[in-house]
Amino acid sequence: MQQNTENYALGDSEYRFACLVWENEPVGSGTLVKLAADRLGWKKSTSYTVLKNLIHKGILRNEDSVVTALVKKSQVQQYESSAIVSRAFDGSLPQFVAAFLGDNRISDQDAAEIRRMLDACQGGGTGGASC
Repeated sequence: MQQNTENYALGDSEYRFACLVWENEPVGSGTLVKLAADRLGWKKSTSYTVLKNLIHKGILRNEDSVVTALVKKSQVQQYESSAIVSRAFDGSLPQFVAAFLGDNRISDQDAAEIRRMLDACQGGGTGGASC
């Protein structure tokens, strides 16, 4: 079954809950409820409601009370990043970068890493970055 990437749009609570799974998978549903209580301050019913929603979206799976992710964290991050650029910056990556940086400076190390990623993606290259 082809995953609908629109289902990758997660609310803040869904994302924080999914992060618990990504950090601890495979994780028993009881353990996950305890983690959500400890880290998010959630009640058991809240955890199971959010879990049910993420299962419905095809992000997580609960099989035999063991929760695992069907979608990687990086896939959700990529979807969210693209959605922000599209919605807030009319799809312009340069406008997004300009707004993100503002008057801030970045380290030489960060600038070099960004250059490597751009070089890898430019012209359809595959030099280690995912393009």
